[in-house]
Order: sequence, then C-alpha cells, then structure tokens
Amino acid sequence: MMRLLGFDIAVSRAARGKPVPMDAHAVGSGTLRPFGSGGWWPLIVRESFSGAWQRNIELRPETILAYHAVYACITLISADVGKLAVRLMKADGAIWIETQSPAFSPVLRKPNRYQNHIQFVENWIMSKLTRGNTYVLKERDNRGVVVALYVLDPSRVRPLVADDGGVYYQLDIDVLAGVVTEGDTQVIVPASEIIHDRMNCLFHPLVGTSPLFACALAARQGLAILNDSAAFFENGAEPGGILVAPGAISDETAKRLKDRWEENYGGQNRGRIAVLGDNLKYEPLTMTAVDAQLIEQLRMTSEIVCSVFHVPGYMVGVGTAPTYNNIEALSQNYYSQCLQSLIESFELCMDEGLALPDTYRTELDLDGLLRMDTATMVKTLSDAVGGGIAAPNEARKKLNLRPMKGGDTPYMQQQNYSLAALDERDRNKPFAKPDPAPAGEQAASTSPNSGDADDDTARESGQERASRWLRQLLAGLTEGDDHA
Repeated sequence: MMRLLGFDIAVSRAARGKPVPMDAHAVGSGTLRPFGSGGWWPLIVRESFSGAWQRNIELRPETILAYHAVYACITLISADVGKLAVRLMKADGAIWIETQSPAFSPVLRKPNRYQNHIQFVENWIMSKLTRGNTYVLKERDNRGVVVALYVLDPSRVRPLVADDGGVYYQLDIDVLAGVVTEGDTQVIVPASEIIHDRMNCLFHPLVGTSPLFACALAARQGLAILNDSAAFFENGAEPGGILVAPGAISDETAKRLKDRWEENYGGQNRGRIAVLGDNLKYEPLTMTAVDAQLIEQLRMTSEIVCSVFHVPGYMVGVGTAPTYNNIEALSQNYYSQCLQSLIESFELCMDEGLALPDTYRTELDLDGLLRMDTATMVKTLSDAVGGGIAAPNEARKKLNLRPMKGGDTPYMQQQNYSLAALDERDRNKPFAKPDPAPAGEQAASTSPNSGDADDDTARESGQERASRWLRQLLAGLTEGDDHA
C-alpha cells in the first residue's frame, strides 16, 4: 500500500484504481540518460564535444542556468506569463465572457496549498523551459473533480508506454506533492491523472526538448569567458607568463626561479615591482581583454541564447534598446514571437486537464501584458466608443472607473445609416433624372381647364397662395366700400 494525495492505494495500481499493464516500458531510453532517482534529463547532458563524457565534462542545467543571458530569458518569460490572471470563460453565443463555477474556479484561484496562481504558473513555465517537460499531478475529491494541481520535479517522472499504446507515468517520492510510498517503491499513474505540457518534441512525442539543448555551448563559452576574466582580474589584471634566460639553465635553477617568482609576485604579492638580473626577461602568455575581444565574444554568446528563447535582446540587456515610441508594438512583437505558443499551450492543457465542458475554457488575461501608454489607451477607447464599437462603461472599466448610468449601450450619431439602408436607396436610383412625359400629357397638364381646383392649388407655391389670398381680401374690402 502507498499514500497518494491523502488516499491509501495499492502500489501496483494507478490512481483511482486503474490497473497498470506489466508490459509498460520507459520511452526514449535511446535518447535520454537516467539521472538521480530514476528521472530523465533532456539531451543537454549529452556530450558537448567528442570525448567530453570520458573526461566527465557535461553541460548540466544547473551550470547553464548560471549564465546571465539564460537566467534572464527564463525568469523574464516565466514572470511575464505568471503575472497574467487565469480566467474561466463561458460561451455566450459567439463570444466568451468571464464566469465563475464552484467546480473549476477554486482550483484556478488557488492551485494547491503552498502556491498561489502566479507561483504555480511560473513554476509550470520554468519547468518547461529548463527541462522541456512540465508534469502536473491532479488531486481529486470524492466526486472526481480536480481540487488541486501539483507541478512535479521532472527529474522524478518517467513516461511509460504499454504495448497497447496506453500512456502512464512513473513517479518517484515527492513529499511536497503528496506522493509518498512505503520504502523506495515508485508509483505508476495513468495519463488521465497527469497534465503533461511538453515543448519541441524533436526525438519522441512524449519527450520534450528544452531550449537549453540549442544554447548550451554558447552558454558554456560565455561562462568560460567570464571565468577567465574573473581569474585575470583576481590576479591584479596581470597575466601569467614565462621567464626567459639568455642561456641554458639546469632544472634546479629553473625550479628555484619559478618558486621565488611565485612567492614574491604571486597571490597577495601580485602587482609588486620585479627586479630582474642576468638578462632575465618576462614574457606574458595570456592575451589582454582588448586583444581577445572578449566583449564582442560575450555579446555574441548572449545573442545566441536570446535567439534560441525568441526573446528580443534589448529586454535582457543585450544590444541597443529601441526607442519606445510605440510600446504596444514592441510588446506585441514579444508576445507573438516568444509567449504566444507557451500561453496557448498552457490554456489548452488546463482545459483538457480539468475536463472542462465544451462551453467552458481557461484564458490568460493578456491585458496584464499588452498594456499601452495612457495617451494611446484613452485615444483608442475614445475611438471605440465614438465608432459605436464599445459602450462607454466598457471603456471606463478598462480605465478602472466605475460604470455610469446609461453607459451600457453603444451610441451612434443619428445621421449615420446602415449599409442595408444605403443599398436600398441606391437600388431605387435616387439620383437618376425623371423620364420626360409624352407631348400629349405635357399639353394636358398645361391646359387651364385640366385637373381640379384643389390639384391646382396643391401645385401652387407658398408665395403664390399668399398673393392669391391677399388679392381676395382686398377685393372683399373694395366691394364693401361700394355698397356703403
């Protein structure tokens, strides 16, 4: 028996009691090398050059992460993705709106007992970037609903494949994640209990490859340059060299001169003035920093690392920073080249891992990343409201302002017409000239006896009607005077 996430289960059976086939075997044994307690490291631990394995020279992740460009890229990417809030979205017709669910929202807000959602996402992305794989163990309640998620140490997880194609995962003891067994027994769980996010599966579909695989040599070169420079300046910026005698000397004399030179001018005595006699000459061996062009070489290695992680160099202090005339465009470029695939992969893995219905999905809020400057944001929101695309309260929400009464409806000016109305107008040819009437109809319309009096009156202009009324009034007054 063993204890997994607080439940006693049989070691020979997977979580939730699903039997594990006896023929399940580890994947990628030809391309991966075991490390530690049964885990598997990515290919970066392979030979960096011919004979490196025999000389015990390996490019281990711990060593590569010490290079400043690698550390900067990994921490920048993981921090940028981690600061994005994880939202639960629900389909409302053709659009998605943020919602809450008692079955899914709690685990998104608090993935486990020792991590908040920012730390959880950062740990997820770091594991993927440094190891090429992220393994997340699910904890379920009695209903089978996922109530906690634990990012496992990738060196303690091994994918297994059965002869029937079933996928399983072998887990070593991980007390923090709740994987505890009796003795040294390992746990095997089915793929349904593990969220496996992997990147760059170059050698096997279940084995991701870290970007460190491509930039390990550049990082090693950069570390060698920094180590050499550190030793150079620790020696008072005075390089090692040789003492040249004018003639042949015995081994005893050479050793005596060497020991005396190291004692008087090495270590704490470096930088002291040396007085040489008998035509002895000191010739330095190591080139200076200017001759070796260390700065250019160091910059080249950093640029290689940035290109592998798809991070713009200026964001980690490599190269010249561009002018910040359009921060949004720079952020959009960084998002599309570096972060988009990581973000969308995370969202999809969470959807499948939590078994969300088709009407639900998880989404990282990109407003925390693609933020514009204040002037540009206000102008953009003003144009959206003025164009009838967004309601005023929607724009106010973007600026963290309270909604106003009557601001939930998009507005348009009255003189604007829909395309359908304009199409209807154009099909009726409103600007076409009327066809001329036949000659007989024109003569009848101009005849004094044609039509009724009311029609003639209707065709009169306002000025003509006023003149006719005034003439009638004057005529009436004239007749009254005659009778008097």
